[in-house]
Amino acid sequence: MNAWLGVVSAEHVRRAVDLGIAQIGHGKRSGLARMKAGDVLVYYSPVESIGDRDPLREFTALGVIEEGEIWQADEGCFKPFRRRVRYEPFTPVPLGDVRSRLALTSTPNWGYQLRRGLIPLDGNDVEILRSTTS
Repeated sequence: MNAWLGVVSAEHVRRAVDLGIAQIGHGKRSGLARMKAGDVLVYYSPVESIGDRDPLREFTALGVIEEGEIWQADEGCFKPFRRRVRYEPFTPVPLGDVRSRLALTSTPNWGYQLRRGLIPLDGNDVEILRSTTS
């Protein structure tokens, strides 16, 4: 099992959870192709909605990638790639509540890696987030 951190606005995360899907990198296929069934996906939301200036900085969802193929949805002009996820009950966790305990945030300038949109996440960090929300 691998774990991944997807960086997505909270508004888009809620939609993904409602649909039971993962969508990464503005609908690109490449990030989803790195994931395998059984991998854990945690979403981190720097903002509530794209374009917001006020930071949110919360971990907003946690799920497990399900079996099945990546597919391309058709939303008119937007045709994002998606895959199925089984989301766990999860209460958003403010970064400030767990920052000192995560490997993710242990190095200086750790936030630069978030610009990639999808990064590997330490399994211990997943367990910290799971235990904080339960």
